Amino acid sequence: MIFKKEKQILKIIKYTPPIFIIVISLVFIIIQFIERNNNFEEKKLAIKSEFLHENKLDIKQRVYNVHHYLKNEIRENKKALRKSLRARINNAHTIANSIYENNKNLDEELIKKLIIDALKNIKFYESRGYFFIYDKKGRSIFHPHMKNHMGKNQLNFQNSRNEYVIRDFVSLLENKNLSMHEWYWQDPTNLGKEKKKIGVIKSFEPFDWIIGTGEYIEDFNKVVQKKALRHLNKRVYGDSGYIFVINYNGIYLNHLNKNFIGQHAYKNNDTQEIEKVIDDLIDISKKGEGYYSYIQNQKPNTNQTVKKISFVKGLEEWSWMIGTGFYEDDLEKTILERKEHLNKKFKEYVHKTINITIFLTLFLLIFSIYFSKILQEKFNNYKVEIQNHLLNNAKQQAMMSQQSKMAAMGEMIGNIAHQWRQPLSFITTTATGIRLQKDLDVLNDNFLKEGLDGINKQAQFLSSTIDDFRNFFKQDKEKNKFKICDSIEKAITLVYPQFHNMEIEIIKNIEDISIENYENEFLQVIINILNNARDEFTKKDKHFKKMIFIHVMKNKDQVQIRIKDNAGGVPKDIIERIFEPYFTTKHQTQGTGIGLYMSREIIVKNMKGNIKVINSNYSYNNLNHRGALFEITLPLSN
Repeated sequence: MIFKKEKQILKIIKYTPPIFIIVISLVFIIIQFIERNNNFEEKKLAIKSEFLHENKLDIKQRVYNVHHYLKNEIRENKKALRKSLRARINNAHTIANSIYENNKNLDEELIKKLIIDALKNIKFYESRGYFFIYDKKGRSIFHPHMKNHMGKNQLNFQNSRNEYVIRDFVSLLENKNLSMHEWYWQDPTNLGKEKKKIGVIKSFEPFDWIIGTGEYIEDFNKVVQKKALRHLNKRVYGDSGYIFVINYNGIYLNHLNKNFIGQHAYKNNDTQEIEKVIDDLIDISKKGEGYYSYIQNQKPNTNQTVKKISFVKGLEEWSWMIGTGFYEDDLEKTILERKEHLNKKFKEYVHKTINITIFLTLFLLIFSIYFSKILQEKFNNYKVEIQNHLLNNAKQQAMMSQQSKMAAMGEMIGNIAHQWRQPLSFITTTATGIRLQKDLDVLNDNFLKEGLDGINKQAQFLSSTIDDFRNFFKQDKEKNKFKICDSIEKAITLVYPQFHNMEIEIIKNIEDISIENYENEFLQVIINILNNARDEFTKKDKHFKKMIFIHVMKNKDQVQIRIKDNAGGVPKDIIERIFEPYFTTKHQTQGTGIGLYMSREIIVKNMKGNIKVINSNYSYNNLNHRGALFEITLPLSN
């Protein structure tokens, strides 16, 4: 039978690796094919959304670039205008000061006239720019477009916005020599209209004059806008991409089709539902920015009707809508090209994968045949070694079994020694006391009877201890029904002489509860806990009021036994370890540390209950106490 199994193992070693490699290779090819095919199909499906996303980002970036360019143009040209205005006013001031210095010997009025004549003929900004003069009391000295106000006080003059323009001039130059200012002023080309103006004013101290100049922002913007539109007109992307600009009044300012420029977008019939499309685009621009899809009747350069996606952004300073877009037919063409490219890559990948897999399979087959031969030789060699090891292991196991038995016996003896130490001490102490009283001839019958009874009970306990430990290691222990109160009384009786001598008071609050379990082992646990409390009391002063509280109550289908003392509690650094085997804080002559370990083994493993310990703070008879609290939970029946 063994020889037949060995032959089967050898066949497995010989044929399994090649078969395994062939199967794995086939599975690998199939999985790779399915996975790659699914991957390529997913990519094909994702191409449209990816391309749409890429193109949306592209047109958005183009509009952002234009918007940034225009914002920069507005900012830089406004800065340049301010610089130019300062230069103009400084030039005018230089002219006026030069005339004054060179003609001080002339009449003052003549000097003023020379200055006015010199400045009134200076024009700039395509003849829109000029100089004006007021004195600091508000009287008009010279204004080329308000000659009827010359010589009149204009401090109370208000524009259409109820602004005191001249009064503001005077106020601005109270503490400085030059100031930039913005105000609304009548348009000289349209006398019924006021436009916002940016300008600069400067004090001319010899005559206490204010010399000023400015430029209408609207006129200035038109110049900048023309320059910007010339730049935008050159921005073309591919065959049909461009930047379109429409102001908020619906007028085309820039378009690939030059015929559209200057016309209202409604009239061009460039898209289906033209009015709705233009209104929606302008509304999006006024709110900020956004994408918009619509049907364009004629695609530039093809005159085809196609779907277009545009991105628009508003330029608030000029009330412009800036936008660009892309066409769906370009999208479909690119998608088709990308799909063809993916199909080509997939075919190349499959061909390459098959070639590599075939090569690796052949290589691994040759290697596996060679490896299987080595394994056969190793198997035959190890078979002999295994037989030798089996013989040696059998001898070692027999030896270990004997050692285990000896270790268990040693632990048993240690446990019994721990349990016997206190009763033997009581017996020897009591016997010595009786002998001493007898020698002194003071022995009375009551003490003798009480001592002999105690010795008898302790001896019975020693005998019971041997049975308890023997039963602890047996599997055929029998349960019996007993009363908790009776068992606790037995435990107290066994330890009473020692507790009485140490003046330890036991306060009981025990309900009459019966359970079905191992009474002797339960009795052992109670004694262990009481003895631990007693050992702690030995560290206290003899006048210390020593108390142990035992409280037993029923809780649903369980019984709870709580035993607490007032010995101060268990140190925090060891409270988690007191149930460990052989853990003790006492000297070796006082105990092995097996008592609480055995108590937990009995409660948890044998009696199917639970035991834990905590430090408890409580009050009794109006005094605060602290001590260890052992809580035992047992089922009423198993």
